[in-house]
Amino acid sequence: MSLRTIPIRRAGNRTNLVLGGDRELVMMSGLLAGALIFSAQEVKAAVFGTCMWFGGLYVLRLMAKSDAKMRFVYLRQRRYKKYYAPRSTPFRENGQLEEKQYR
Repeated sequence: MSLRTIPIRRAGNRTNLVLGGDRELVMMSGLLAGALIFSAQEVKAAVFGTCMWFGGLYVLRLMAKSDAKMRFVYLRQRRYKKYYAPRSTPFRENGQLEEKQYR
């Protein structure tokens, strides 16, 4: 008797994209552009806000096309330390400076 396989459909396993970009980032860029347009109430601000919206949407679409989960990758990368000191083996004897680091 063989194992039963269940196909995973693509439609149920997709990421949430709005207008081709990450959902939260697209909504945030639209909110910022809208706030700029309606708070300044000038033609220059409306033109700049519209250009900012379409430019941000273009960049977010490129980012989602490359990797739909790139926002989470970037946020995880920001949590990492700037520099990891090299260690030769797990049995290395640490000096005074290294021992202070782990207390």
